Amino acid sequence: MTRARETDWILFGCIVALMAFGFVVCYSAGSVVGGLRGAGEWHYIGRQAIFAVLGVPIMLFLHRLDFRQWNRPAVALLLMGGVTIAVVAAMLLDRGAHRWIRMGGFQVQPSEFAKPALIIFCAYFLARRMKAINDRHTVLPASIAVGILGAAVSFGDLGTSVVLVITAVLLFFVAGLKWRYMGIAVALACLGLVAAIAFKPYRVFRVVGFFDPQLKIIRTIHPEWADDYEAQNRKKGRDAGYQVTQSVVAIGAGGLTGLGLMEGKQKLLYVPEVHTDFIYAVVGEELGLLGSIFTLILFLAIGWRGIRIFLRADDLFGRYLALGVTVMLVFQALMNISVVLGIAPTKGIPLPMISYGGSSLLSSMICFGLLLSVSERAH
Repeated sequence: MTRARETDWILFGCIVALMAFGFVVCYSAGSVVGGLRGAGEWHYIGRQAIFAVLGVPIMLFLHRLDFRQWNRPAVALLLMGGVTIAVVAAMLLDRGAHRWIRMGGFQVQPSEFAKPALIIFCAYFLARRMKAINDRHTVLPASIAVGILGAAVSFGDLGTSVVLVITAVLLFFVAGLKWRYMGIAVALACLGLVAAIAFKPYRVFRVVGFFDPQLKIIRTIHPEWADDYEAQNRKKGRDAGYQVTQSVVAIGAGGLTGLGLMEGKQKLLYVPEVHTDFIYAVVGEELGLLGSIFTLILFLAIGWRGIRIFLRADDLFGRYLALGVTVMLVFQALMNISVVLGIAPTKGIPLPMISYGGSSLLSSMICFGLLLSVSERAH
């Protein structure tokens, strides 16, 4: 007998509220940035709306589609392989940031679509190999697949790479991976992180600017490097911690209730790229502590509903699909907020559903569509 499906209206309401709230804040930040750059106040929000028009039907389609359709080897492997190829293509074609594939007047960031692809792959792999989760024939191929994707993404987008790897590690840990394998995975991930940071000097400057802003430790170890760091800062006219310092000033200026929507001052190019990775600073300045807490509550509520779906689901693939989406989006949000608040080193990673960026918005809506599908069918 077929069981009636029931939409998780709390989860759906949080998603809609997050998207609507994101449009308001994105317009507030983007209108000023667009105006100052000569693109017009509607430039960024107009482009965001185009991707939303594409994303909403995709999310609703995935919501209506049985999530078990994705539990096939051809689907999981093709998605994982396809997105890895796209990431490598972006790395080769985009000689600047190594992130985007440009088509006409738009640009696509393949690393964003690595998120749903990785989640589907891990859910399929865990559902298929659950009884042999600690077998080397399970651990090795999974580690190679995740490692290749993570390494490719890290070349141009280290923040997204960290989110991908941590999500995969947590999924395998929850599935029952032994501690010794977890230790090896974490050690290899840390080595990869150090290598990715060392590969690009600006990442090194960010880390040093966070952990040793006065260069006291670095100067005792390598005085020549400290002199070079200070010379680079003088050349740019600001140090590596400038963006975070300005974002903290913005949040502090907001107080309890904020300066009012559209009334923020730090978005007048004091905080670079305030409409993308640092949009939470606009929330704090214009809507104050109350607006900041409201944003955090929305993500925590999504995390609560996602964990609830994971615990209630009786389908292994659905369980890990729900957990992967929840961990991926909530961890990314907390990571972004931590950077803006100055409690983590600067990384270029958007706030899901709120930051300007079509690829990020589409990726998040795909993930939410998968989560809603599991919530209706896996009980």
